[in-house]
Amino acid sequence: MDKKKIEKAVEMVLEAVGANLKKKDIAATPRRVAQMYEEILRGQNLDASKELDIILEQKHDEIILLKDIPLYSMCEHHMLPFLGRAYIAYIPDKRITGLSKIARVVDILARRLQVQERLTTEIADVIMKKLKPKGVMVVIEAEHLCMSMRGIKKPGTLTTTSVVRGVFRSNQKTRQEALGLMKS
Repeated sequence: MDKKKIEKAVEMVLEAVGANLKKKDIAATPRRVAQMYEEILRGQNLDASKELDIILEQKHDEIILLKDIPLYSMCEHHMLPFLGRAYIAYIPDKRITGLSKIARVVDILARRLQVQERLTTEIADVIMKKLKPKGVMVVIEAEHLCMSMRGIKKPGTLTTTSVVRGVFRSNQKTRQEALGLMKS
């Protein structure tokens, strides 16, 4: 990430909105913003699939569910945050990973310029490709500050996206069981 370029761009934005760059409280803002972007967009060039180590190779054909995984990302359309929670269920077919590894996948993929729809799909695709489970289901609920702070100005509005693969798509009973667990 080119932090110097970001600093120059932020200086230009501050000048364009009429901010006084000589003011003590604003003088370091370009540097702070560049550091912030480096931190919150650190997943931009990382391979999330590298997080999913196979820790067990055993028969387990029941749902594994992680719920309420906090996430935040930056909307690529307005560069404003969206904040929410991810719910991920999968049914292994011999390959099980550490629970924290799935949360790390969410973190890496969310720390990019992103849209919620693609984020939901990318999480499911990484899990399907690396773990080769019988199925995976990903649900994300998030508030988009580009809707809350600007435009329509409807704070508190949640957007829900879901992706279902494998047995969660083909078997309604399994899908309903996972949804029930996510809501409980």
